[in-house]
Amino acid sequence: MPAFPMHEAPPASARMRYHAVAIVLHWLLALMITASFSLGLYMTDLPLSPMRLKLYNWHKWAGVTILALSALRLLWRLGHPPPALPAAVATAMAPWQLILFRATHRLMYLLFFAVPLAGWAHSSAMGFPVIWFGVLPLPDFVPVDRAFAEAVLKPLHAGCAFSLAAAVLLHVGAVLKHQLIDRADLLARMWPARHGDPR
Repeated sequence: MPAFPMHEAPPASARMRYHAVAIVLHWLLALMITASFSLGLYMTDLPLSPMRLKLYNWHKWAGVTILALSALRLLWRLGHPPPALPAAVATAMAPWQLILFRATHRLMYLLFFAVPLAGWAHSSAMGFPVIWFGVLPLPDFVPVDRAFAEAVLKPLHAGCAFSLAAAVLLHVGAVLKHQLIDRADLLARMWPARHGDPR
């Protein structure tokens, strides 16, 4: 049964918030991407040891999980368009800011896939198969070629990861600007609803 009668439009407040599924996927991905990026920075400087190998496996498992969640989020997004920007924000943004806003979101979606896929390809080319959580072996879609892995795939993975980090920082900075300076409560659109809040 629809939340609103078919002959009535939902109130404006209901159209301003993201769906609960989108909110959960957003924050889960944000947490996992932050943790995986931080782990990647930490583990690369460790000497070869069982702990380093364990951290690399955790990093790979996180990457595959991020890839799966990103696919789920994209599928959800295709069937559930996001709410429009608040009128106060949309009218206050210059045309170039709107273009940058849309470009940053598209770039982040692209990198959600590019970063883990490049890491998976690097692992395959190095001859180290990815076994998700030590249970599910994943196919190697790149032949073993360690020279190619070190010269191309490793810097590609790192470059995509740092590009994603930069895009995320730009995204967070824009949200904080609108939240703190423009006084537009954008965070409420992507924050879990409290009891009694409009949905």
